[in-house]
Amino acid sequence: MLPLLAQSPAAFIAVALAVGLAVGSFLNVVVYRLPIMLERQWQREGATGLTTGVTISVAAGAAAADTPFNLLVPRSVCPACRAPIAAIHNVPLLSYLALRGRCAHCQARISLRYPAVELLSGAATAVVAWQLGFGWPAACGMLVTWFLIALTFIDLDTQLLPDSLTLPLLWLGLLASLTGWTTPEAGIPSDPVSAIVGAAAGYLSLWSLYHLFRLLTGKEGMGYGDFKLLAALCAWLGWQMLLPIVLLSAAVGALVGITLIALRRQQRDNPIPFGPFLATAGWVAMLWGPQMVARYLGLFAAARS
Repeated sequence: MLPLLAQSPAAFIAVALAVGLAVGSFLNVVVYRLPIMLERQWQREGATGLTTGVTISVAAGAAAADTPFNLLVPRSVCPACRAPIAAIHNVPLLSYLALRGRCAHCQARISLRYPAVELLSGAATAVVAWQLGFGWPAACGMLVTWFLIALTFIDLDTQLLPDSLTLPLLWLGLLASLTGWTTPEAGIPSDPVSAIVGAAAGYLSLWSLYHLFRLLTGKEGMGYGDFKLLAALCAWLGWQMLLPIVLLSAAVGALVGITLIALRRQQRDNPIPFGPFLATAGWVAMLWGPQMVARYLGLFAAARS
């Protein structure tokens, strides 16, 4: 099987798409359950844990604090009728289409979020396979992609970027730089020195901006989870990608924010999660960052000549 995937890019992309769809189904579980697990942990520790002032949805009360609740148990159920979801009704994307977007038991509508996450995961995984080719760099790229998808949707729902995702992503990036899987020659541009410097610079850059903004305005512009996410991205991609990620995420974030305000779908005083923009910029930089930087610098070289 592996020799076939190594020799046939089309087969590798197809398998990556299928794997991505399956992982997307699990990511739906992570996005829904991890904030609840954190809320229950904070309750057990006697602290609110809601330092951002954002209340995690009523799903946190879906189970009693003393009952097992993690990424594996209990079984997934319909949010409307609480009927367990059969395995045949949990096939990524296909089950949603076969059921026409409704629960098999009570016919309640299934949120479009679930197939959307599965489709996004499958498509993004296939793009990584197409761009990086068969090998360890693609495996690393897929892993980063899945982390970023989970973090994006959790941040959109709760304005939280959990340490249980950002810190493993950071440490995995540092460890990957030691293996040689993420060298520029392999397709993901990082080495141990660039990774370590990048992680430190990524964290400190947003940390400095955060405190400067708070000093000037008295408001908090972002959360510590954003610092850790940028540190994790730079651990994977090196300090060289720090500025492109920050500029791209800031530009896209500003564009989206202005558009939402213009359409009156966002109040000026309501915060917009920055994590999704960092995740998107980091993913783009992972696949096309060096080419983008080289092309940008080439414009100056052409202008001088």
